[in-house]
Amino acid sequence: MTRRAISAPGLLNEVYGYPRPSSFSRGMRIDLGGVVVLLISGTASIGEDGQSLHEGDFRAQLGRTYTNISGLLEAEGASWKDIVRTTCYLKDIVRDYAAFNEERTSFFRQQGLDPLPASTAIQATLCRPELLIEIEAIAIFLPASAE
Repeated sequence: MTRRAISAPGLLNEVYGYPRPSSFSRGMRIDLGGVVVLLISGTASIGEDGQSLHEGDFRAQLGRTYTNISGLLEAEGASWKDIVRTTCYLKDIVRDYAAFNEERTSFFRQQGLDPLPASTAIQATLCRPELLIEIEAIAIFLPASAE
């Protein structure tokens, strides 16, 4: 078994306001002798300079979150079709769950996901007050060289 940190620096980077060194990786790649597992850390509407994007706009934040996760997947040769589980943290689940479910359903349809990944949605206090959504994900796939 081997493991290493993953990143997508063209899309999102460490938040420069956090103490150094950072205490987490954007994700972890674990190679299990022919099978790859990606553990993607909680990802939000963060830009390439570590800045929060789309303050106050839940749908735009969710869209950027999906873009960031897509970039992390692509950096490792994976896609949303390899996602087996998501955990979704909403700042205000009562206010935003209907919009979340509508956008998630649309995004998953665009990705052609069948079956859908297992998922949990939780109301939580997020690491920055302006963030409205954060998602962590698990992908499992065979690397191109093993197919």
